[in-house]
Amino acid sequence: MKTNLKKLLLLTILIATIGCANKSKKASEKVIEEKHITAADILGNPKYLAISYGGYRQVSRDIQPTIPQLKEDMKILAAMGIKILRTYNVQLQQAPNILKAISELKNEDPTFEMYVMLGAWIDCQNAWTDKAPNHDVESENNAAEIERAVSLAKTYPDIIKIIAVGNEAMVNWAASYFVRPNMILKWVNHLQELKKAGELPQSLWITSSDDFSSWGGGDASYHTKDLEKLINAVDYISMHTYPMHNSHYNPEFWLSPENEIDLTDSEKIESAMQRALAFAKKQYDSVTNYMKSLGVNKPIHIGETGWSTTSNGHYGKNGSRATDEYKSGRYHELIRNWTNKANISCFYFEAFDEQWKDAANKLGSENHFGLINLKGQAKYALWDMVDRGLFDGLTRDGNPITKTYNGDKEALMQEVLVPPTHAEFSTTH
Repeated sequence: MKTNLKKLLLLTILIATIGCANKSKKASEKVIEEKHITAADILGNPKYLAISYGGYRQVSRDIQPTIPQLKEDMKILAAMGIKILRTYNVQLQQAPNILKAISELKNEDPTFEMYVMLGAWIDCQNAWTDKAPNHDVESENNAAEIERAVSLAKTYPDIIKIIAVGNEAMVNWAASYFVRPNMILKWVNHLQELKKAGELPQSLWITSSDDFSSWGGGDASYHTKDLEKLINAVDYISMHTYPMHNSHYNPEFWLSPENEIDLTDSEKIESAMQRALAFAKKQYDSVTNYMKSLGVNKPIHIGETGWSTTSNGHYGKNGSRATDEYKSGRYHELIRNWTNKANISCFYFEAFDEQWKDAANKLGSENHFGLINLKGQAKYALWDMVDRGLFDGLTRDGNPITKTYNGDKEALMQEVLVPPTHAEFSTTH
């Protein structure tokens, strides 16, 4: 009997040892496999959801998120199914720290998976100064910014899969800093040459992330030879679309039409959100059509789109009445469903609220694009994730991830307004 027990015990230990070895082997294989994952594998892949990320908590970017705070955020985003982050510049310590945080998480857990679209900020001469911006000459800071991006891409090739040269750097309404397409082209070509020389990975994709109009989808004044060259030079097009902003600047699609006068308020709101989705699709199609008119056929992904939940300006109660948590949540749902089905990556803007963007105005819309607020509360867009327990055990700055409005949808809906009619909108503008 004792002999049988010993045999049974030895067999159990052997099975457990083999099981652990297999698990370790699988984890090791996964790590090896991930080293070969490229931008081409993850962009347009609905299993790799994308998001724009800043992570700043304070009213100034002078106070940088710490490594532990960034790791906290990475775990929250991973729980949401996010696997690609977009950053905006490498002038500050934030981007290097994000990469360090991801690297540490990967060392702690070989199955942890997060990749980065690294942004290099590009300005014109005299940008953000008291001098007149010179849009035909680039800032002397641009070369150092590109150099920093290259250095990080060499240091973290397993994480950085994309470099974006500039953010909304070619669109004319970025009056403080925009540059001509030839300046973006210069740096895109530089990075492509580094790839050819073997100094950067061949699989690293290079793009610029800009407004749909900058990619030829809007006014014909953008249709220049330099833009054509740029479209040929990038590995894919990263375009931005913001129906929420256009609810003020280009409101025709947003305003409640006369033929919907007999609909209920909820039906009017849903109709408006469907029109907002159609607006985003139209801008995407306009870029696609322009690109193809040049004889080019490359992937086009959405580098930014989002919907603020608060505004005491153009998009709030006395404006287009676009901003609230319900509309933001509905837009997030609609845009994710469309892009996932169409194999378009959507770097949704953005992960968390950031109050530095409009530091002098707490209720400014730019402070409230996040899916999670500064108290660690998931906004309506993510309530279902809270219900499913995806954030169980996770915290942000000591706060567990709970729902806004205590999860009371009726209370939330009391703040949701129907988009104005043409007559109502014209009286306030």
